[in-house]
Amino acid sequence: MAPNTFNVGVVGYGMSAKVFHIPLITSLPELKLYAIVQRHPKPEDDAEKDHPGIKSYRSTEELVKDPAVDVVVITTVPETHYSLASLALEAGKHVVIEKPVTSTSEEADKLIALAKEKKLLLTVYQNRRWDADFATLTHLIKSGALGRVVEFESHFDRFRPEAPSTGSWKTQAGPASGAIYDLGVHLLDQVVFALGLPKKITGFVGIQRQGETGGFEDACTVLLHYDGGVMATVKASVISPEEKQLRFWVRGDKGSYKKYHMDVQEDQLKAGKKPGDSGFALEPKENYGVLTSAKDGKIVSEAYPTIDPPTYVEFYRQLAQALSGQGDVPVKPEQSRNIIKLIELAKESSREGQTLPAKL
Repeated sequence: MAPNTFNVGVVGYGMSAKVFHIPLITSLPELKLYAIVQRHPKPEDDAEKDHPGIKSYRSTEELVKDPAVDVVVITTVPETHYSLASLALEAGKHVVIEKPVTSTSEEADKLIALAKEKKLLLTVYQNRRWDADFATLTHLIKSGALGRVVEFESHFDRFRPEAPSTGSWKTQAGPASGAIYDLGVHLLDQVVFALGLPKKITGFVGIQRQGETGGFEDACTVLLHYDGGVMATVKASVISPEEKQLRFWVRGDKGSYKKYHMDVQEDQLKAGKKPGDSGFALEPKENYGVLTSAKDGKIVSEAYPTIDPPTYVEFYRQLAQALSGQGDVPVKPEQSRNIIKLIELAKESSREGQTLPAKL
């Protein structure tokens, strides 16, 4: 029997929509790219020309009035997520929100309550749960190869000492802006997915670039304290002059896993490679991480092949199943709400200069 097909309307036509959502949606037969909201198309940037046959709207208000739309995907700037998601839910549409889910945990709580009231699906695009290196790391943890994990480091470090010449929400002061809302959301989500919620939190959120006057916080370090002396560190820096950047360093009482380099899917999607193409999401051998094990009193290190990941398509595959009533959403909105609350606590901790209880 042919699968159910669900019409998807995408709000926004920037990089997020073009790179991280539309190629995944169009790769699945259960989902149909039905409509796109693009407020100001240009001759060289027109969703209707790029995707012949779609419905083209200029506002989300128009989109949600279309009875044929089943799912609304919101890819706009974070400060608009709450209002646009509320609009779609009120109109009876299931909703996918690009991360971060909202500017505040209070807004996230309101959306979760509204989705439950309307009996609609609400989920958040935390795509890096399906990074190949993270999938490899979670496999090693679950298999017991590292033993009891005591330290978990996760980094998105770069060497970009000059302030960006053009701004986006990621590089301007404002609601849900800065490194902690951009990269920190991914890092915190992965740690909490792997280890659960912490007991305490210590945050260092600030500015590393010299001469930055706009108030944009370009760096963050967050310590997550767990029972039994377990500590997780997430770090995003723009002043990291390294030939290769550390991504993960996770240590346990039986071994450790150290990994450099970023997952390849983002760069591949930006370059036009699509899910299903040869080599998509597969990491080159020279980028493999190193597994170090304590065996018979000796320390032995070896390259550990990165596993073939389910890829970012898995997010939308699970969404399609949930729409058909055959499973849960790929990312529960409560989980993403908790990440926003952790960010709020990290910023408060940084301002006050003290460790805080992780009361969510």
